[in-house]
Amino acid sequence: MSPDRAAIGLVEDDAVMAESLVLRLELEGFEAAHAASGEEALRRFAERRLDLVVCDIRLPDMNGEELFRSLQRRAPGLPVLFITAHGEIEQAIRLIRAGAADYLTKPFEMPDFLDRVRGLVRSAPADEAVSVLGRSRAMRDLEDLLRRVAPLDSTLLLTGETGTGKEVAARFVHGAGGKSDAPFMAVNCAAIPSELLESELFGHEKGAFTGATQRHLGYAERAGEGTLFLDEIGDLPAPVQAKLLRLLEERRFHRVGGERPVAFQARIVCATNADLAQLVESGDFRKDLYFRIAVIAADVPPLRERPEDIVLLLERFVQDFAELLGRTVAGVTPDAEEAALDYAWPGNVRELRNRVERAVALAVTSHVRAADLFPELAGRTEAAEGRLATLAEVRDAAERRQIQRALERTGGQVAKAAGLLGISRTTFWEKARRLGLGL
Repeated sequence: MSPDRAAIGLVEDDAVMAESLVLRLELEGFEAAHAASGEEALRRFAERRLDLVVCDIRLPDMNGEELFRSLQRRAPGLPVLFITAHGEIEQAIRLIRAGAADYLTKPFEMPDFLDRVRGLVRSAPADEAVSVLGRSRAMRDLEDLLRRVAPLDSTLLLTGETGTGKEVAARFVHGAGGKSDAPFMAVNCAAIPSELLESELFGHEKGAFTGATQRHLGYAERAGEGTLFLDEIGDLPAPVQAKLLRLLEERRFHRVGGERPVAFQARIVCATNADLAQLVESGDFRKDLYFRIAVIAADVPPLRERPEDIVLLLERFVQDFAELLGRTVAGVTPDAEEAALDYAWPGNVRELRNRVERAVALAVTSHVRAADLFPELAGRTEAAEGRLATLAEVRDAAERRQIQRALERTGGQVAKAAGLLGISRTTFWEKARRLGLGL
């Protein structure tokens, strides 16, 4: 692919229409690759980096929804523009809610099609198609920061609520920094009794205390040239805080009962769900240690603030657990997606993962339902399943999410958000007010 030309993947089984669209896209300066079926698209598009996929919902071997989910698993965040007939609009709206970029109804005018393509290519970040941590703007920004600091040896502090994925972010830094073959030693400072923590971290010599029958190498030594990940760093006892500070300053330590210093070669990444600044103020955490571990700080946002990642993670976990547990669960139902998007996820990604594991293990159908994901709400869920949402309700929900997504991408700039959505500022304000967005 030429670096200055956007690449478009077109999935269309109508040969005449496909030829016309490819020709026009190339005349407009795009690179266009055509596939006549879903399987061909998965095969051909896997070999190249695309900026946008244009896809017919109805294909000869699979529907566009199945293809969309496969593409998202392979390239999270890859924007997809669906071409749909009037009878498929409800499915198209459902796909928008699941993360698709936009849809266009047949028959359409070529200028309208090209405007949509240009808008989506322009609004997609250059690294969106290869985003690993998530498709939301917040997680792509976090990933960009972590990629930049990964090659450095500076101490990194990851903050965020319990279950947001701080260890996942730490492992990402470990891999992105070229340490994949080196050890990644994860220590939960809150899970080890305080009287044992120093020995577990720094090791001990034979005879250092009662029961020390042989030399023990601690996590700091076993980390080698890799990464020492200290989770729940705010729970570190004061004596161990002092020894960790010395480790950071001198890059060496002593085993408990040892006389010779041991060189420390690993990078330290810390994580906490506590307010360390407040702990410093209350005297429960050393100020000098706080400044040493927070050389670079990054916050991992809660799942409720990044709804664009919910369906992506839902699909990913279903696939992972179906393979792990040997279950023939192919995906999730639309009502399960809606329930997941409406839920606040107080336990964040960890809760989502646990709910999916249970749902896949106990599913009685080929797809995870809302009742499988939220068994505590089964009665209300089954009652709700008896009533179909009206098209107006589905459309409003989809528009609300798309407006929120546009505002997130543009940092709250209404004019730019309206431009991304292809509407005027007046229309944008009217829709936002009607949908209760309170701008």
